[in-house]
Amino acid sequence: MTVRVLVVDDEALARARLVRMLARVEDVEVVGEAATGAHALERTRELQPDLLLLDVDMPGLDGFGVAEAVGMPLVVFTTAHAQYAALAFEADAVDYLLKPVVQERLERALEKVRQRLLARSVMATSARPPEPPPVPAAPAPGERAAEAAAGVSTAALLTVHDGGKVRFFDPLLVTRFRADDKYTAFLFDGEEHLLRESLSTLEERLAPFGFVRVHRAELVRANAVRALTPDAGGALLHLSDGQTVTVSRRSLPALKQLLGLR
Repeated sequence: MTVRVLVVDDEALARARLVRMLARVEDVEVVGEAATGAHALERTRELQPDLLLLDVDMPGLDGFGVAEAVGMPLVVFTTAHAQYAALAFEADAVDYLLKPVVQERLERALEKVRQRLLARSVMATSARPPEPPPVPAAPAPGERAAEAAAGVSTAALLTVHDGGKVRFFDPLLVTRFRADDKYTAFLFDGEEHLLRESLSTLEERLAPFGFVRVHRAELVRANAVRALTPDAGGALLHLSDGQTVTVSRRSLPALKQLLGLR
């Protein structure tokens, strides 16, 4: 998947540096540049990029104003000021890079962008509207109302029965599944949901999506792992959403091999 990027910064040298760094990354195409917020909106409408690499501090319309106005393209903010981090994530930014941007950090942000784009693609290709297609209310992020889910691939989506309503979730937006008695629990947007599906069945179904069993009661998305630390009898995994997961001694060697560790 090629990520099409629009680089937005009011400093020409900063834009040129980011363009050079992006050129070192496979499957990334810089489709254009913009020096102001207004120009960024114009170029976004014209070029339809997947991602805006967006400076926060610009004269006139700043980066937050651009992010609010553009809508669909994903956003990674770049700035020299750490105090904007909370606002960046409130704006649903994929990531937040402090200047001077480091190559490794940029590439990690781009990997997050790929995962977000892949999640969008899964949802777009797996959900087909019914005939006729009236939807009574707009679904919340990450889910689809039951009426909009005709033909949903059970290999792709998670099904949660919530009272009289059926809700669908994209597994690529979930970092961890945990066995909970006869159910499997997971977090989405800070809220816990229960699946009427065993962890073993879920493991088999989600293996093609990069999920790995790390404990008899834990299943995690491998590319959500941010750190691995030793712990008595095994290890602890630190995930991208802040969750911490225990890795059993039995599962640790296979996990290390998967993560490229010795």
